Amino acid sequence: MRVCFKMLLPVLTLLHQSIFGQLNVEDSLMSIANEFKAVGLAVVVVKEGKPIYHKAVGMKDIQTRTPLTTKNLFRIASISKSFSATAVMQLVEQGKLSLDDDFGDLIGFPIRHPKYPETVITLRMVLSHTSSINDSNGYFDLDVINPTKNENWSKSYNDYKPGTGYAYCNLNYNMVGAVLERVTGERFDRYITQKVLNPLQIRGGYCVDSLDKEAFATLYTYDTVSQGFIAQPGAYNPRSAEIRSYRLGHSTPIFSPTGGMKISPEDLATYMIMHMQFGSYQRQNLLHETSAKLMQTAVHDQERYGLALLKTNQLIPGVELTGHTGSAYGLYSAMFFNPASRYGFIVVTNGCIPTYQNDFPALTIRTINFLYRNLIQ
Repeated sequence: MRVCFKMLLPVLTLLHQSIFGQLNVEDSLMSIANEFKAVGLAVVVVKEGKPIYHKAVGMKDIQTRTPLTTKNLFRIASISKSFSATAVMQLVEQGKLSLDDDFGDLIGFPIRHPKYPETVITLRMVLSHTSSINDSNGYFDLDVINPTKNENWSKSYNDYKPGTGYAYCNLNYNMVGAVLERVTGERFDRYITQKVLNPLQIRGGYCVDSLDKEAFATLYTYDTVSQGFIAQPGAYNPRSAEIRSYRLGHSTPIFSPTGGMKISPEDLATYMIMHMQFGSYQRQNLLHETSAKLMQTAVHDQERYGLALLKTNQLIPGVELTGHTGSAYGLYSAMFFNPASRYGFIVVTNGCIPTYQNDFPALTIRTINFLYRNLIQ
């Protein structure tokens, strides 16, 4: 059978544009990664509610020269907070919690500002970082803010009245994880897997020993003296011995609800799509629409932070995005989306030169703007 070349030309042209367009995107991503000396850079782009592009450049591990992929697991740092908030909102929908509950009653010891003891610090305040609680005593042990355990507990509070100001605080979310355990009677990592990850059919979690260690992307901090990268094995410390003596509602910081989720960029994109679609994913509702929208609604107007999700127009000029960042052990992660236009971005690096622009990593801003111009606009 003879085929007319003129009939094939449009198809061949589209195929050529698709192949070489993707190659050009990959080349540009590599250029951005090289500019910031990124060990590896992984991205996923969502458009019209579906992933349209995923790519990783650079290395998963410097020593073995293993290439990075978008299926590798990263400790994503503070984006982890939104998984706890999602689980809390599920319990609010079930009537097992209220955002206006006294947080001291939930955690099992007094949570009261020493200067404003009459002011109830609520679950909503803790989730939105308006609780006046800070990390000055640390956040890996809940006893630091317990008046019966630490004589310096009052240092864990800022000067202003709870509910009147904003201060980002990791202790807030390690305590939220403990509350989840006290309310559900289940260990934090298992509960998040069961109620948030499994319904979305994504792999990940907070317990290192339950995950495929070969899939972990090694995280690296940049050393300005040697101008080289130093591996951070502590990012994936399994803490197995401590888990064996685990106490529900107390040992929770072992799993770091505030920053310990390990997940791949591809699966994080699935989770992002659920929030982009206000709790819905593939004909099931992980959250009611009102709950999902509440998470995305600013509690503190100046900082525009809601319940583990914030709004910003500082990533793409003139464009409002919703999401969260993460940074720890040399990793920088970003999950941002536009729910009205149904697009979003996952950007993760396992190590780079940490320069900032508009309070965001410059690498993140450069990457998101490039992906927006070339794959969304």
